[in-house]
Amino acid sequence: MVPDYKPQDIEQKWQAKWAEDELYRVGESDEKPKWYFLTMFPYTSGDLHIGHWYAEAPADTAARFKRMQGYNVLRPIGFDAFGLPAENAAIKRNIHPFTWTIQNVENMRRQLRSLGATYDWSREVVTCLPEYYKWTEWFFLQFYKAGLAYRAKAPANWCPKCQTVLANEQVTAQGLCERCESLVTKRDLEQWFLRITNYADELLDHSKIQWPERIGLMQKNWIGRSEGAEISFGIDGYPDEDIRVFTTRPDTVYGVTFMVFAPEHPLIERLTTPDHRPAVEAYVAETRRQSEIERQSTEKEKTGVFTGAYAINRLNGEKVPIFIADYVLLSYGTGAVMAVPAHDTRDFAFAKKYGLPIPVVIAPEGWSGGPLDEAYTEAGTMVNSGLFDGTPSVEGKKKVAEYLKDKGWGGPTVNYRLRDWLISRQRYWGAPIPIVYCDHCGIVPVPEDQLPVLLPEDAEFRPTGESPLKYHEAFVNTTCPTCGGPAKRESDTMDTFICSSWYFLRYASPDYDKGPFDPAKVKYWLPVDQYTGGAEHACMHLLYARFFTMALRDLGLMDFGEPFTRLFNQGLIIADSRKMSKSRGNVINPDLYVQEMGADTVRAYLMFIGPWDQGGDWNDNGISGMHRFLNRVWNLVLSDEDLRGKYLGEASEAEVRALRRLTHRTVKKVAEDLERFRFNTMLAALMEFTNYLAKARETAAANSPYWKEAIDSLILMLAPAAPHVAEELWTSTGHEYSVHNQRFPVWDEALVKEEEITLVVQVNGKVRDRIVVPASIGEEEVKAQARQLERVQPFIHGREVRNIFYVKGRLVNIVVS
Repeated sequence: MVPDYKPQDIEQKWQAKWAEDELYRVGESDEKPKWYFLTMFPYTSGDLHIGHWYAEAPADTAARFKRMQGYNVLRPIGFDAFGLPAENAAIKRNIHPFTWTIQNVENMRRQLRSLGATYDWSREVVTCLPEYYKWTEWFFLQFYKAGLAYRAKAPANWCPKCQTVLANEQVTAQGLCERCESLVTKRDLEQWFLRITNYADELLDHSKIQWPERIGLMQKNWIGRSEGAEISFGIDGYPDEDIRVFTTRPDTVYGVTFMVFAPEHPLIERLTTPDHRPAVEAYVAETRRQSEIERQSTEKEKTGVFTGAYAINRLNGEKVPIFIADYVLLSYGTGAVMAVPAHDTRDFAFAKKYGLPIPVVIAPEGWSGGPLDEAYTEAGTMVNSGLFDGTPSVEGKKKVAEYLKDKGWGGPTVNYRLRDWLISRQRYWGAPIPIVYCDHCGIVPVPEDQLPVLLPEDAEFRPTGESPLKYHEAFVNTTCPTCGGPAKRESDTMDTFICSSWYFLRYASPDYDKGPFDPAKVKYWLPVDQYTGGAEHACMHLLYARFFTMALRDLGLMDFGEPFTRLFNQGLIIADSRKMSKSRGNVINPDLYVQEMGADTVRAYLMFIGPWDQGGDWNDNGISGMHRFLNRVWNLVLSDEDLRGKYLGEASEAEVRALRRLTHRTVKKVAEDLERFRFNTMLAALMEFTNYLAKARETAAANSPYWKEAIDSLILMLAPAAPHVAEELWTSTGHEYSVHNQRFPVWDEALVKEEEITLVVQVNGKVRDRIVVPASIGEEEVKAQARQLERVQPFIHGREVRNIFYVKGRLVNIVVS
């Protein structure tokens, strides 16, 4: 009798055995090639939902496959544990964020262990623990010493609900906070920044990494590299000062009839004349209540206010009025633009509204010399442009830029949309910024031997959401490390993305206490060979981690600049054809299905519902089908010998050949699919193979000495996807523990190669050629190939093919008239 398949029993048994034996604990080895397989670590939100499993289970399957191929596989796990949700939970539940976070970590550990994954738990990192964030602070100090960290007053994205600053990347396309969806406004604050812009060009280069094309495009668009020119304009009444603007159209500079500044531009307060100040201040206040997305909307009417000041166009000496307008952003370029209404749609609408001149300086073909009905933005010929008249505008871009350079008024330059990374957060639950402020010494970094700067445990959380550090006297009041006098500690904490920008390095040596990582172990394991996670991180975590790695390389801490050699983005798993949401009540809790059907069933079903990069729709009927499949495998492998075809005599040569051919073809198919993360078709192949073996068991093929090869291969191929049932079947069939220490089966190319047959090709019944084709070829493909044969073509060219007859396995007869 075959025992019942009880996944709950066997999964707990094997998980305990693997943990006791430290089966997945790895070290550095010269005997095997290394393979660092990493999935983006989870945030400590409290519960793992099925989306987490969808990220982890297929990745674990692929990692297991690499292990069975003979690689020394590092598959670590940890927790991204700082951030706003924990602090908000502390306020809402009246619980300390550390308590809330660690409770969540313990629960998520339990859930992750139930997955049966190959995690090396000895390498776990939790970013909110002092032994981790000590080194986050240390990295800040290295950046500060190298000039890569600096403090500046700047307009910051402010979320009124979260009561904190947001980086540009944390503001949605609709101008909302990505976490709470509140409308983001602007505040002028002293902030800490990292100079990510120093690495803009290197970040644009994806030639050294194997990443999805769309991620490269998203990062390229975010960085926003533009070639053009910087142009200096004088300021009327301020002979020693100038205004510098960036433009991609220096060929239009003679058509400038007004200048537009961002309302937040620091010069506005000084340049605005007294009679225009009330209107300017009212407009600035109104602008601060709008998001950048609102300000840049193409549907929004263009508005502005005259400041009373004038700029001077150095190329023609003309004075042009200076306006402020909300569609100009301080975060792009210099925060000031030259307005050329004849050749820019936005400037044209603005000039029309305010009655400003619109001179043509780029003439369209056939231009009559009159005014334009709309802005002309294409290439043309420069006119009304002084010494450049008659120059093609494309050529004029370069000539004008070089002329500006010769005159000392600017010149060719490159501009980026990317801004420096704003890392200050006015919250408690983050790594402290290791800086003190001394009235005598100024900004003073905390000495490295005084790290970590610890978060105080007795913080008082306020309903306003303000950081308790700001009011914690024992934390804020300190001593200057330089002069010994009284000083104030920085009360802002770091953006949690700092912590996730280097966690993959800590996994190499999580217990190392002489630095953030052991250089020798990082040299062995890094860079990550395969990284997996969501595409939504393209312009935040993935960009920040690349920048961090490049900076650490330049600081001499390691010898590589790209953290992740290969990247794969999984798709989104949905339920009831809709995105999962607590408000919709369609969030899938994997724990319930693990308890009922087992982790192997959940793992395999998640991989079967569709291509991993495209996602799929969760369906309870579908998971039941996967459970039935594993039951079929169980019964097939453990079936009594008496139920097999032992009384049918010796297997024929054809039966043996068929068994061996399908075994080896399945091994090849499964291996190739696992290599390419095609888990759904891999499982389909295993199902087909299982169905074949179930039928073959009733024939003499089951008496073949190659039956064991087929069954063993089935278990080994199933092991990466369903590790528990594979382990149970492997040991139950007399094999040495563990199936996960075995090599993946290797196929015989001669057995995989399709059998071939020779067909006679006739035209009107006369033999004209012969063709060798696979025995499994379809009728339509045979007919198509026969018509293309060189020896057949002369007999059918120019004639009507009335019919083509195919006698399977023998001949093709083409009938022509």
